Amino acid sequence: MAEDTFASVDEYIGSFPADVQAVLEEVRRTIRAVVPEAGEKISDQLPTITLNGKALLYFSGWKEHISLYPIPPLDDALAAEIEPYRSGKGTLKFPLKKPIPYDLITRITQAFVQARQS
Repeated sequence: MAEDTFASVDEYIGSFPADVQAVLEEVRRTIRAVVPEAGEKISDQLPTITLNGKALLYFSGWKEHISLYPIPPLDDALAAEIEPYRSGKGTLKFPLKKPIPYDLITRITQAFVQARQS
């Protein structure tokens, strides 16, 4: 991850190599497709997707993976599906050397929105 201070999500994404930028942009598009009314900002130097002015989820780029956090409440089937990507209690890591499971990111985002509406 770049160590700079970022003014925007675009600036954050732009600090990565082109191949990682493409993945980060697709993660962003995937999340925004679920929550088109979401806002975004940099919080704690991470791209933050907001809903109704409050942080919904964060994503970030690293040298060898993309992370998504925190993990929302999940049903058993989805919890089992994310298990290979779980890193610690609240982080998912998607290795850059493997295909990014954008469909899974869609379902995780949907779970975040459902948890927020409950």
